[in-house]
Amino acid sequence: MLPLPGSPSSSWAMFRARLNAVFAGVDIRVCTAFWLFGLINNVLYVIILSAALDLVGPNVPKAIVLLADIIPSFIIKLCAPYFIHLVPYSFRIVLFAIISSWGMLLIALAPPYTDGGTIATKMAGVVLASLSSGAGELSFLGLTHYYGPFSQAAWGSGTGAAGLIGAGYYSITTTTMGLSVKATLLASSFLPLVMIMGFFLVLPRGPLRKTAPSKHRDEDLEHEESNEDVQDWEDRGLLADPLDQSTTSIRSSSSTRIHTSWQTRFLHDLRRSRRLIFPYILPLMLVYFAEYLINQSVTPTLLFPLNKTPFTEYRSFYPTYATIYQLGVFVSRSSLPFIRVPYLYTMGTLQCLNLVLLIIQALYTIFPSVYIVFALIFWIGILGGLVYVNTYANVSDEVPEEEREFALGAVSVSDSAGIMLSGFVGVVGGVEEGLCAWQVGRGKDWCRKL
Repeated sequence: MLPLPGSPSSSWAMFRARLNAVFAGVDIRVCTAFWLFGLINNVLYVIILSAALDLVGPNVPKAIVLLADIIPSFIIKLCAPYFIHLVPYSFRIVLFAIISSWGMLLIALAPPYTDGGTIATKMAGVVLASLSSGAGELSFLGLTHYYGPFSQAAWGSGTGAAGLIGAGYYSITTTTMGLSVKATLLASSFLPLVMIMGFFLVLPRGPLRKTAPSKHRDEDLEHEESNEDVQDWEDRGLLADPLDQSTTSIRSSSSTRIHTSWQTRFLHDLRRSRRLIFPYILPLMLVYFAEYLINQSVTPTLLFPLNKTPFTEYRSFYPTYATIYQLGVFVSRSSLPFIRVPYLYTMGTLQCLNLVLLIIQALYTIFPSVYIVFALIFWIGILGGLVYVNTYANVSDEVPEEEREFALGAVSVSDSAGIMLSGFVGVVGGVEEGLCAWQVGRGKDWCRKL
C-alpha cells in the first residue's frame, strides 16, 4: 500500500520511489491488451441497457432487457468452466467477437417498435451478446492466470471504464450528435473487432505458449489411467489377433477408463467449485445483488424538490446517479495496483447496509440534500468495484496454481447471479412500484413525473 504524500512517514521522493516500485516489470502490451479486453467485453452490455427504452418502447418493462442481457451470461458462466478449457483461447476470442457482432447487428437491423416491429428479434440479439460477454469474461479472467497480477488490474480497470464509456457513447451519439439508434448500434457492432486485434496484435503470446493449457491436464489424466492397457495393446502389434478376447478386453477397458476419467474430472471440478462458494462466490454475489437492486429499483425513487437540486426535470436524477455510480466503479476497479482490501464479507455487509439506508431514504427522506445521496451512490460504486477486483486477486493469491485458471472462470458466475437475483426481486417484489406508491400516498408524486 502506498503512503500518502506529505504524511509524516513519507515524502514526495519516497512516494515516487514506491510508485515506481509498484509498477516495476509492467509489460505495457499486456496491460493495454487486457484493458481493451475488459472494456470491449463489457461495453456492449452497458450500451444495450442504455438503449433499453429505445429497444422495447415505453409500454414494456425495461427489466425484460436486463434479464435477457444477464440470464444467458449467467447460464454460460455456470456451465462453461467445465468444458471451455478444451477450446484454445485464439479460437474463443474470434468466436466471441463474431457472436457479439452478430447480436448487435440483429438488435440494430430489427425494425423499431415505432414501425410495428416486434421485440423478439432484438431480444435474440441481446441473448447472443450476453452469451458472448459471459463466456468472454470467464475466458479473459482465466487468461490472466498466464500474465500475472497486472493483467488482472488492467482487466478490472477496463471493465470499470466500460460503464462510463458505454453510457457516454450512447448518450453523446443519440442526443448530442443526433444519430439514430440504428446507426449508433450498427457502429457498436464493430467494437468486438478490437478484441481480436488486442489478442493477435497487442498481447504477447509467449506466456501462453510456454504454459501448458488446461486441456493438457485432462489428456494427462486420461493417459495415466489408460496407459498400462494401451501399452499392452501396442506391444502385441501385428501378432495380436483382432478377435482375441483379451485384446477386445484391453480395448474395452481402455475406453471405459477414458470415459471414467471424464466423469472423474467433472466430479472433481464440481468439488472444486463448491470450495469456491463461501470464500469468493457468495460475497461477490451479495455485493452485486445489493448494488443492482439499488440501481434498478431504489434510485428511481431517490428524488427531491427541483428547487433544491441542480436539475430542471425529474428524469435527470436517474442518469446522474448512474454516472456517479459508474465513476465510483471505475475508480475502485483501477485501484488494485495501489491498495488491497481483502475483507470481502465486510464490504458485502456494508453494501447491504447501503441498500437498507437508501430504502429508508426513499421512505422517510432522512437526508435533506441530494448531494449526500450523490456521495452515497459514489460510495456504492467504490464498494462494488473493490469487491470485484479483490475477489479475483484473492483467488490468484490463495488458490493453488494448478487450479487457478479454473477457479478464476468459475467465480465469474457471481456477478451474473447477483444481478439476476436482484432483477427478479425488483420485478416480482415490485420494489420500485412499492416505494413510488408510498411516496405518492404522502403527497410526493415526483416518481410519476419521470
